Amino acid sequence: MKRILTIQDISCLGKCSLTIALPVISALGVETVILPTAVLSTHTMFKNFTVKDLSDQIEPITEHWLSEDVHFDAIYTGYLGTVEQIDQMKELFKKFKKDDTLIFIDPVMADNGKLYPAFDMDYVRKNKELCGEADIIVPNITEAAFMTGMEYKEEYDESYIKDMLAALSDFGAKISVLTGVSLSEGKTGVYGYDSEKDDYFIYQNDRIDATYHGTGDLFSSTCIGEICRGKSWQDAMKIAADYTAKTISVTLENPEKPWYGVDFEATIPDLLKMA
Repeated sequence: MKRILTIQDISCLGKCSLTIALPVISALGVETVILPTAVLSTHTMFKNFTVKDLSDQIEPITEHWLSEDVHFDAIYTGYLGTVEQIDQMKELFKKFKKDDTLIFIDPVMADNGKLYPAFDMDYVRKNKELCGEADIIVPNITEAAFMTGMEYKEEYDESYIKDMLAALSDFGAKISVLTGVSLSEGKTGVYGYDSEKDDYFIYQNDRIDATYHGTGDLFSSTCIGEICRGKSWQDAMKIAADYTAKTISVTLENPEKPWYGVDFEATIPDLLKMA
């Protein structure tokens, strides 16, 4: 059985980060090892949430794993709360990356043209460095614009996307994938570039006019799970895009419309059919 290590925060209540990654990757038949970077009472869309930073636990946990000669087929990082944790990830990669270990990075830090409130340009620069150590990176357009220094645009053409992918590939990752790419009315999806093969990939599906917390985590978790099941990165991106869209559409049918996340639990059977 393949084994993925996923490193991000965990919210006791709410659907995002590890509370999505663990069940989704596990449902795909891949062992999921977690390394929580922080524990929150709820995710950050709630008011008055509590948070406990776990940075001081990362080294002792990983040292124990080294003593047990643990091997990971993939390492997947999501939201990292501090510059110091990014540096810790670099050290972790040195310890655990083997020739057959895939590094998958989702540089969660921005959306809609703005950085998340806790982050600054030092954090952006550190994420850029971290992405340089990855095999696959999956930023959204906002995150890519900050890391590459390109102008953020809400209206763009294909040449803008290709220029951004070229700039991302200069960081060092083999495969760069932009999420949330819309090149025609009513469509959205992914646009990727394999720098070793000089090969592009685009996949678009219908845009759903709704935004839910955790959809990026759902997409990334599905991607890395499918890749570890043996899918090509292109097929994994397609399945992840379709599954995320399906889950959003099902969540819209919920009369309570839970603002705290998508109803991915209801659509896991759909994912297994797609897989």
